[in-house]
Amino acid sequence: MKKTTGRVTLPSQQHFLQETKELMERWGADALRDSDGTKLDDEIKQLDAKIYTTYFVARNHNDFAKQHPEEMQQLYLMSPYYTATETTLEIPFLKGYFEEQITPDYIHDPKRWWEVIDRTTGEVVSPDYWQVDEATNCVTMKQVEQWHEYTVSFLAYMKWDPTQMYNHITNDWGDTPHDIPFDVRQPHSNQYVKAYLQQWLKENPDTDVVRFTTFFYHFTLIFNDLGKEKFVDWFGYGASVSVAALEAFEKEKGYRLRPEDIVNKGYYNTTFRIPSQAYLDYIDFIQQFVAKEVKELVDIVHEHDKEAMMFLGDNWIGTEPYGSYFPSVGMDAVVGSVGDGTTLRIISDIPGVKYTEGRFLPYFFPDTFYEGNDPVIEANENWLTARRALMRKPLDRIGYGGYLSLAYKFPKFVDYVEKVTNEFREIYDNIHGIQPYTGLKVAVLNAWGKLRTWQTHIVAHGKWYKKAYSYHGVLEALSGSAVDVSFISFDDVIAKGVPEDIDVIINVGDAGTAFSGGEKWKNPQLISILRKWIYEGGGFVGIGEPTAYHHEGRYFQLANVFGLDKELGFSLSTNKYFTEVIENHFIAEDMTAFDFGESMEYIFALNEATEIIEYSNDGVHLASSGFGKGRAVYIAGLPYSHENTRLLLRAMYYAAHKEEEMRKWFASNVHCEVHAYPEVKKYAIINNSTEKQVTNVYDGDGNKRQVELEASEIIWEDYT
Repeated sequence: MKKTTGRVTLPSQQHFLQETKELMERWGADALRDSDGTKLDDEIKQLDAKIYTTYFVARNHNDFAKQHPEEMQQLYLMSPYYTATETTLEIPFLKGYFEEQITPDYIHDPKRWWEVIDRTTGEVVSPDYWQVDEATNCVTMKQVEQWHEYTVSFLAYMKWDPTQMYNHITNDWGDTPHDIPFDVRQPHSNQYVKAYLQQWLKENPDTDVVRFTTFFYHFTLIFNDLGKEKFVDWFGYGASVSVAALEAFEKEKGYRLRPEDIVNKGYYNTTFRIPSQAYLDYIDFIQQFVAKEVKELVDIVHEHDKEAMMFLGDNWIGTEPYGSYFPSVGMDAVVGSVGDGTTLRIISDIPGVKYTEGRFLPYFFPDTFYEGNDPVIEANENWLTARRALMRKPLDRIGYGGYLSLAYKFPKFVDYVEKVTNEFREIYDNIHGIQPYTGLKVAVLNAWGKLRTWQTHIVAHGKWYKKAYSYHGVLEALSGSAVDVSFISFDDVIAKGVPEDIDVIINVGDAGTAFSGGEKWKNPQLISILRKWIYEGGGFVGIGEPTAYHHEGRYFQLANVFGLDKELGFSLSTNKYFTEVIENHFIAEDMTAFDFGESMEYIFALNEATEIIEYSNDGVHLASSGFGKGRAVYIAGLPYSHENTRLLLRAMYYAAHKEEEMRKWFASNVHCEVHAYPEVKKYAIINNSTEKQVTNVYDGDGNKRQVELEASEIIWEDYT
């Protein structure tokens, strides 16, 4: 592979000049950055590279924060559930929380801003029946209903930034001061962040890119009394709450939010919850405010002839890049952590910025770079999964984060990253700005739609969860497949119908979640629009518990379309006769074994017309059914694998009645893929595995030839 340079950002640190120069040469880096906990020497800043400097807007300014403790960031929290065994009840509402992170807000009247709820009835307890003891951090209740459960929703100040807390604990920073986050909605803080940025820019002339990490409000990350993560939601708006925000919301929207609108029964409006209208209004309210304030900071940066870059993480709440207001802020670039193909597409698809950049794994932290461990294993896995997505929509830059001195101690890792950076530049030089060939247009349907593009089934950024991996695999498969993917909401369909160019709709998730849809499927208009669209030729793929909401004798509200439903225990008296498996089916042609992940039980066929492809343990796990001119496919779960990526591709082509078109720019071997770029008459054959592979390759006319690829190899070809 030809040695190239550029488009790579290297982390560096103090007293590491010569090694930095060496790795810049080997990895072809043209930019240098600091990290949380590191600084760059003046000598390093004078190297021939663009200098990124981490900038914290609302943390890492403790001298200011200590002068205005009333302007610390706030959030609503909920106590554990407490059962009343007598007619009085005492609730120690801080139990289970990390008191180094939070402290109750006693500045603002708890009787006005807190809420005690009888969780057995759902009723709010009048403030006349409870008192707060500030000395013990307890709520004492009188005249309670015995054997009912109660909770306290309380307003707290956040006195330690969660990301710094995590890094502090992970890297054992000892007596390093705790960063106190403050709220730019408050008057002193608002003035301070703008004045400080002006001064900082004057004092940092060597900085080329101001890397905002990020802006004002951290995603919801609360620690328990052991200093471990208690609750994490990468999309959570909980830390954007304050008395000032609640008062401004009421003035703007015309109604008052309750604590329960934020606490949400202790679920804190996790992205898996179907958002209430009040919560959607609150998100919109915060995004408008954040966009306005961010634009002022970006303008200041531009006045100093520097670039503004946003880190997609940490304090990113309110700057969701697929939201309505993000384009107005004028950001030059977005950088984020790449955990897999899906997280890469989150970054690379962001519209309205000059360039996008991905931080590849592993971070150069001691939890990975320690004696006896091989960081190449994680790096290789990360690169191969992300590379599929790069072939569809490449990032403009890649880089790494952490302590360069740690990585430098692992020569095999240094060698591997040299290979990765060269391969990245080869991909970018071939296809940046080029629209790849797509055989289908696919829409993922859920409650969030475009706002959470490529962001379904994520709890914490890029992490694995048992309850979600069978669904996140769908997005991971799509991230590198030769299909055009969009994200639409139930409200979009109700208001505008299905976009005309969509071939297939995918609905995936557990019943009751925002991704499956829950009570949204009770809307007869939604049901009618989709039934009509499928009947007239549309394709529908459902995974897990699609369209699930128990209503009028149906669980799957499109049961008549799928040709199957789920047994809930109410119709056991009705025999289920249809269990015969079809011998050969287009969808299963490449499968030697099925993996449905956590799967589903008790799915049964409604009639003999349902094409049962996999039936085991007295249930259907893979099936298809015709509905008018359209088709529907059901899959019980789809964890990511090369085999399941092919299964999903076949399911989509079958649902769209386009089976004959699948073998265009196609590889027969499931471990390989073909990506074509008609604008430049190029195509790439890619081996996604770590072993040698042989595959038949089909060109755009369906002609085939056999190709042998080395482990992880890419072969580039021109065509006429």
